[in-house]
Amino acid sequence: MPTRRTVDAFTRTLHALMALSFLGAYLTSDSEFFKPVHVSLGYTLGGLLAARVLWGLLGPRHARWSALWGKLRGMADWFQGLRTGQASWRQAQNLYMASSVWVILLAIAPVVLSGYVTDQEWTGDWMGEVHEFLGNFMLFAVLAHIFGVLLISVLRKRNLATPMLTGLVPGTGPDLIQSNHGFLAILLLVAVFSFVFWG
Repeated sequence: MPTRRTVDAFTRTLHALMALSFLGAYLTSDSEFFKPVHVSLGYTLGGLLAARVLWGLLGPRHARWSALWGKLRGMADWFQGLRTGQASWRQAQNLYMASSVWVILLAIAPVVLSGYVTDQEWTGDWMGEVHEFLGNFMLFAVLAHIFGVLLISVLRKRNLATPMLTGLVPGTGPDLIQSNHGFLAILLLVAVFSFVFWG
């Protein structure tokens, strides 16, 4: 079956590392024994957010902030259509996915910063409780995102997770991605694993 490349390797690697960093940090959040791992993964997540910000400014068109923001521009029109009974549910699916991505990205900085303040013990226990609340909120946002991927995949009879795993979608036509940015993906992996294991 012919395929087309729609997501580059660097974007996919960044997505996977952010997901794994958050998962690992969340799973080790209640363990004093694994606290160094929790802190290291939290800082890693913060660094990956910085990389995502730069990638959104300098990366390919599909990864730009303008592209992600553009997916939300139709929200006002959709609500207007909802009031008149002419709302597009396919557009609602796209708006839901774009919104869930924005919520996750916006949640990372408060989670990491509150974790840093807690780790430095600059405040009392209340900052730790704020950090825990923000971590749980981000978990909820991540689960909502995963739920959206699964539900929309069923509704459209197409696996929406595949492009973020392989970079490819079935179909004929030109690749939407001119460069796979494989070298940048390797550099990102080396940097992250170096920080986590030897930092």
